Amino acid sequence: MMRRDLGWALFAAAAATAAALLLDPWAWHHLRMPAVYDRDWGRLFRVFGTLYFWGPLAIAVWLEGRPRAGLLVLGPLLAGGAAELIKILVRRERPALHDGGYVFRAFADRPFDTHDIGFPSSHVMVAFAGAAVLARLFPRTAPVAYLVAAGCGLSRVFAQAHFASDVMAGGIAGWAVAAMLWRRVDRSPDTSRHATI
Repeated sequence: MMRRDLGWALFAAAAATAAALLLDPWAWHHLRMPAVYDRDWGRLFRVFGTLYFWGPLAIAVWLEGRPRAGLLVLGPLLAGGAAELIKILVRRERPALHDGGYVFRAFADRPFDTHDIGFPSSHVMVAFAGAAVLARLFPRTAPVAYLVAAGCGLSRVFAQAHFASDVMAGGIAGWAVAAMLWRRVDRSPDTSRHATI
């Protein structure tokens, strides 16, 4: 049963990413707001995709004596690291560098430098990993957490820093990182209510 669920999840993730690839040209030409980060709400969405947000939140939750508060940092941290590794492998550059065209950097050109590589969006991977952990720790927060994570992704498209497919792949991958982390923690020997993982 679990293998079938995994198969459906992978199919859905591939279909969503393929749909986003088809939307990339339209999104590039129509979803533009270059000054998005000059607005407070735009800055909020961007910061949601950084450890500047998740670190203090984890400390606040830990001070409340909540178990597993550290996952609010560990999940986004792992997602951010995974995003950098995927960028090194995929090597698709940011859309603004080529007026919305797909250009892949050669492996011989700065092989380990992810500057100006856009697939997947690191901000979005961090945002969705954090949102997924938060939703597991506090299930009633899920709608708000995922909506703000989606806002982070939309802001990255508005800013023309990413294609829609960079954002879609980042969201799916960030959620997957958090899901794998949560499963691993649930299987660990110490699953007591007082664990502070």
